[in-house]
Order: sequence, then C-alpha cells, then structure tokens
Amino acid sequence: MFIDWGEELLNTVEISIVSEFDINGNNRDHLQRLLCECFGGGYPVDRIYFKQKPHLRFLAYTEDCLVGHIACDYRVMNLNGERINVLSLIDVCVSSNMRSQGIGSQLLKKTDEFCHDRDIDFIVLFADNPDLYEHNGFQRVQNRCKWLKINDKDQTTYGIGHGVINELMIKAVGEKGWEEGELDLLGYLG
Repeated sequence: MFIDWGEELLNTVEISIVSEFDINGNNRDHLQRLLCECFGGGYPVDRIYFKQKPHLRFLAYTEDCLVGHIACDYRVMNLNGERINVLSLIDVCVSSNMRSQGIGSQLLKKTDEFCHDRDIDFIVLFADNPDLYEHNGFQRVQNRCKWLKINDKDQTTYGIGHGVINELMIKAVGEKGWEEGELDLLGYLG
C-alpha cells in the first residue's frame, strides 16, 4: 500500500554522507539492524558490509531514526580497454515501513549530486528490481563482465567470474558514453 506523505515527509528526511572510517558504535548498531531488516537472513550479522567495506555511505534519517542507506565504492573499471571512474552503489535499502515514500529516490539524487564536479564517469549498480533505478535515470546494460569472486561467508577469494549480469545498471554522470562490450570490474562484484 502506498501512503502519500507528500512534502511533509520529504522535508523531514535528512541525508548524511559518512566515511567508513567514521562509522562507530551507535551508528554501526543502527546500520546493522537496517541492513539485516532489509536484506533478511542472508545478510551477515557480524558486520555492516556484505563482501568488502565501502568507502562512504549515504544515510537517510527521519527524526534521528536511520531509515535508508546506500554504500559506495569509488573505483576504476575497464570498459572495452578504456579506464572509467565509477561510483559503485551497494546495499541500497530503505526500511520496510518507510518504503514508497520517496526516500530511495532522495538517496539516489544525493549520490547523483555528489558525483557532479568530481572525477566520476558513471554510477554503477546491480539491481534485482530495476524500477526505482530506471525512474531515477539508470539504464540496464548487457556487458560481458569479469570480476573477483569473493566467498562472503569466510571472506576469501575463490576465482574470477565471467558472464553477462542481467542486473547491471548504469547512469552516466560525466562526459563519457557507455558502450556495450567487455567490462572488467577490476575487483569484486558489488
């Protein structure tokens, strides 16, 4: 069920950008609860990342309550032999009782604004449900990808993955255009 909170809710959402180095006790506990709520039993209960720690996080609060999150990695990838600078979005989520109220879109807008006037060519993410992202200017692409495979349970590498990943979505935020072809993530899938 969609509840239209209108401008009132949108004006009460505050989004902070937090470096991973600044995550500590209290906000770590709130973040752990949100991630486990949003991603269910498959999310690790002993850490606040799935495969690798991100560089920074966008955290959405209403009345001092953490209700949304996007983790980000700033990284280089290789698209058809050319280096591209990418902000990779990971673990995008909104608390179940706050969904369909524009918080996810606000978080995505903040990441987009963050990229402007920075050396970032594309925002990249992997989405099970593309609707929110398409609504916010992302497009699905069908590149053959290569990535480092990480066992998220014991935090070990176990090979190199190859293949088309149907969940891959991109948004151009720089001057470069996206091309179909080979995408080497130069690291893990995330």
